[in-house]
Amino acid sequence: MRILVAGATGVIGHPLVGALRARGHEVSALVRQESRERAPEADHVVSADGLDREALLSAVSAVRPEVVVHQMTALRLMGDDPVAAFGLTARLRTEGTANLMEAARAAGAGRLVAQSIAFAAAPAEELVLDEDAPLYVDAPDPGWAATVRAVAELERLVLDSGPLAGAVLRYGTLYGPGTLYARDGGAAQAVRAGHLPLPGNGAGITSFLHVEDAVAATVAAVESEATGVFHVTDDDPAPAAQWLPHYAQVLGGPAPRTIPADHAPQLLGWFLAHQLTAAHGAANDRARTALGWKPLRPSWREGLGEE
Repeated sequence: MRILVAGATGVIGHPLVGALRARGHEVSALVRQESRERAPEADHVVSADGLDREALLSAVSAVRPEVVVHQMTALRLMGDDPVAAFGLTARLRTEGTANLMEAARAAGAGRLVAQSIAFAAAPAEELVLDEDAPLYVDAPDPGWAATVRAVAELERLVLDSGPLAGAVLRYGTLYGPGTLYARDGGAAQAVRAGHLPLPGNGAGITSFLHVEDAVAATVAAVESEATGVFHVTDDDPAPAAQWLPHYAQVLGGPAPRTIPADHAPQLLGWFLAHQLTAAHGAANDRARTALGWKPLRPSWREGLGEE
């Protein structure tokens, strides 16, 4: 098939281009002009900003994709300006998604596969939730509430995309090369420095996902006819009380100190405190069944903090 990967310089987008080409597809990489030198090897490289409607329409029409993959974020800015990174990513999930869908339809594409996140669920009694659980659009932290509302809008757009068959992949917390949890990532640096404590009993659940498994699931979704929302996570949702000490040990850092849970938001920020104390895991049964995918790394225990 002719496939366009939008956001082809990202942690998932870059290896995804190569994985799709290895399957025999003709792959075009869509990148911003200033990132063109970092574009992966592809059959075609086209340039446009996801927020520039006219440029996007022109770039997508030039390669006439049958399938469009939406991997556009601004998370490259996280290290320098997290507020800007989240704000621009929210715009790419709303305005950018609408622009990309319009361009895909105009170019004659029949399928859209878009990235989302598996850790945006609202509070619930169950520790591990499926895709039908409500999203936390009214989170008490304004920044996280805005992020989740943007995710909800992306999913609404993709699932109500008219002639485009839409699939949303909610990736778990990514680890592996280029991620926050890589050995040279920000989380690893904080753990080695003893700056990532364990709040309370560390009951928050995280569902991890290795980058290579994210790529494989996306290939499966591109080649599938399945539509809907799919959690793409490993098989081992785990509380912070388990994964954080393990991660510290693998990295050779000190064991995380324990702090009172009610001190965590002030010390760590609302989202990280939420992840470590109250977040829910994500069940991947639907992706396994509908996409015919399973993680090659079924547990974070087999690679978190390792390269």
